[in-house]
Amino acid sequence: MPVRATVRRSFYQDSVVLMGVALELRALPGVREAAALMGTPANHELLASAGLATPETKAAAAEDLVLAVDVETDAAGDAAFAAARAFFEEHRRARESTGRARPRTLDSAVRQLPDANLATISVPGAYAKLEALTALRRGVHVFLFSDNVPLADEIELKQLAVRRQLLCMGPDCGTAYINGIGLGFANVVPRGRVGCVAASGTGLQAVASRLAALGEGVSHGIGVGGRDLSAEVGGAMTLLALEALAGDPATEAIVLISKPPAPEVLSRIEAAVRAIRKPVIVCALGASARPGAPATWVSTLEDAAEAAVAMVRGRAWAPRAFSDPIAVRARIGALAPRPGGRRGGLLGLFTGGTLAHEARLILEPLLGPIGHRILDLGADEFTRGRPHPMIDVSARDARVREAGASSEVAVILLDLVLGRAAHPDPARSLAAAIGDARAAAARDERALLAIASVVGTEGDPQGLAGQAASLEAAGVVVLPSSAQAARAAALALRPELSATLLDGER
Repeated sequence: MPVRATVRRSFYQDSVVLMGVALELRALPGVREAAALMGTPANHELLASAGLATPETKAAAAEDLVLAVDVETDAAGDAAFAAARAFFEEHRRARESTGRARPRTLDSAVRQLPDANLATISVPGAYAKLEALTALRRGVHVFLFSDNVPLADEIELKQLAVRRQLLCMGPDCGTAYINGIGLGFANVVPRGRVGCVAASGTGLQAVASRLAALGEGVSHGIGVGGRDLSAEVGGAMTLLALEALAGDPATEAIVLISKPPAPEVLSRIEAAVRAIRKPVIVCALGASARPGAPATWVSTLEDAAEAAVAMVRGRAWAPRAFSDPIAVRARIGALAPRPGGRRGGLLGLFTGGTLAHEARLILEPLLGPIGHRILDLGADEFTRGRPHPMIDVSARDARVREAGASSEVAVILLDLVLGRAAHPDPARSLAAAIGDARAAAARDERALLAIASVVGTEGDPQGLAGQAASLEAAGVVVLPSSAQAARAAALALRPELSATLLDGER
């Protein structure tokens, strides 16, 4: 059956709504693949690469909604389009039930909420600059969720924001916490004494969730986007965010989370940190402190949270390989390979890009080069025409099942990221996939071990304890952090590392 498509003219929908539509359509009987996208040039490329382009879709403009499905029968296609219409109608009724007209422009939104001082922008990247400029010129801070924003546009936006002393968080900013309110993919965490500046979404989520587990909270978590610390952007928003947190009375310690900054940007960051009269923790994953550098430099997201908690409580802190080495030692028997029982290596399947990057940095000194075996399934190459795996878990579940049939995989390393906007129950389907994978390995007389960490809190819609329990019930070894899970995976493959890691040496 060929691909079927329909185009709805001048019917703009938010990307998160469209992800939900695509996810619902893929679950329908007889639907092999589905896409719900606006007709932007980038999305036309996605449709073509996914094999979902048709003459109808190619004629769609950027303001047009495109629905495309690969179905087994005409009836399945008709049912898919009917389900999409019902989805949009329900979404419309839910909006209208508030009793307030939905603004169609930023100006009308400001008239409805004259005291508002922050705008969330999630439009195709080619149009994000215009909307963000409009907000900044009206003195409104910007949370720029949009991706595919040209670098030149980002530079122009941030230069204007700095001149006006406004935040321009992003582009491609997945998470932020402002005045205790989570934006984007955010976990439910308490308001507290630690301020964060983060380039990435999952890095900020991991630190905020760990702070909550330790009994602390976030004053503000300011996302800056992955390119802010590049030489071209110059750390414009990072520097402004540090200045804001330095002057915030509710913030007692500051955590900076990023990949290594460009050398010239690092010098500016160091100068800004020296001027701050509060403890500052830097977690620049893959970089080390230069001689004489200010702040406390740490190597993992977990260390960043724990160091911040120690500082606001006036306690000493030192990094540890495991928070409970006695418990890990007790499980080494299960982790260690038995003769003939575990053959193969490690496969990392991550939904959080920062968590995948951190795992690679931890594992390569212990196991050797394994970068090709640690996959960030949220990267563009894996999400073309599909929702992010934090929303649609099916793609990773399929890879887990494939790993069970592979003699090259002995250990699967996973993350599970909870929070608002994420899948409502990701552990359930992941546990089922792991069960199938372990059963397949057992039929081949192999032992397959799954090790995971869960980023989240009890306040999240999914519930941290219940999600961890679902994984444990499927035989998954669940560790308190992604860093600890990576080290446990190394121990599972090389038990001789136990003397080093379980004694707390890095």
